[in-house]
Amino acid sequence: RFERPMLGFLTREEMMAVLGQPGSAWSSQRDHLLLAMLYNSGARVSEIIGLRVVDVVLEGAACVHLQGKGRKQRSVPLWKTTVLEIRAWLRRNPHLHAQAALLPNRDGYAMTRWNVGQRLDLAVARATANLPSLAGKQVSPHTLRHTTAMHLLQSGVPFNVIALWLGHESTNTTHRYVEADLA
Repeated sequence: RFERPMLGFLTREEMMAVLGQPGSAWSSQRDHLLLAMLYNSGARVSEIIGLRVVDVVLEGAACVHLQGKGRKQRSVPLWKTTVLEIRAWLRRNPHLHAQAALLPNRDGYAMTRWNVGQRLDLAVARATANLPSLAGKQVSPHTLRHTTAMHLLQSGVPFNVIALWLGHESTNTTHRYVEADLA
């Protein structure tokens, strides 16, 4: 009935540039883990800022438990690199108890949507200096969600698995990524 806009997403090279390397500062390491978790999980901003330490399982089949739209819960596998980063983060922050925000702000509370957007904007600005293709792109936290889906699809992951990964109620929603990939 109406034309949907093409999904915005980053190439692998652009995503790696945005992730960059974590600095030595506490906020730099938190921001790097934040972006890595957004990319790994395809989480919505509300899901990522609601993460608590207890929601991350690092033993056995490592995963993160996310609470999505409508209080629906899903578990998303964690990549080995993400597991290593989470372990390093928890070692650096031994005061984080089970119910604490995994990615707190400077005051120890959960980050806000605005915080996440600001930290992503800074990472994109840094990455744009080395990768000019980012200059013309609107990059939001939701763009990272689309990027995750596209990279999973391009890696051969079936779109019904991607639908589960992203917490889509219908595979029709996920089919948009197939259409975007063909374009």
